[in-house]
Amino acid sequence: MDYFNVSFLSGLGCGLCLGLSLFAFKKYFMKASEAVEVVKKFASNEEYKLVLVVRTDLQMGKGKIAAQCAHAGVGAFEKAQRKDPKGLKTWQNMGQAKIALKVDSVEEIKKIADTAKRMGLVTSLIRDAGRTQIAPNTITVLGIGPAPKDVIDKVTGHLKLL
Repeated sequence: MDYFNVSFLSGLGCGLCLGLSLFAFKKYFMKASEAVEVVKKFASNEEYKLVLVVRTDLQMGKGKIAAQCAHAGVGAFEKAQRKDPKGLKTWQNMGQAKIALKVDSVEEIKKIADTAKRMGLVTSLIRDAGRTQIAPNTITVLGIGPAPKDVIDKVTGHLKLL
């Protein structure tokens, strides 16, 4: 091998090692910064939760309620991924608290949804497809959050547990 080939290969090897090292270094510190954010959230006692507001006037069966809550939870999660990824990550790292509450009418659930939206909270209003117990397009459950507990409680703190 001539000097040029040895130099080129040595340079290429060093460049690859340096590039991989910088990549690993960046990945490590990105994760460390995320951990710092979570620690800050814990230190501030700012709990996060996801609230599921269920209409009891529809007389849904337990399985139907569970399915509708699952739709609301998934919908809220997907919206939070786009709108509040840091809040979503905090909620995930703090145990993913979920609270089921009840309302007695469509008017009440709509009012709560409007208030939550005005406050900038992630919402997921579920309308049933109408294949089983409920008429098509009926509002069944509202997902709110995940968000700080004290903020969500301003919207839903007056409701009773399901």
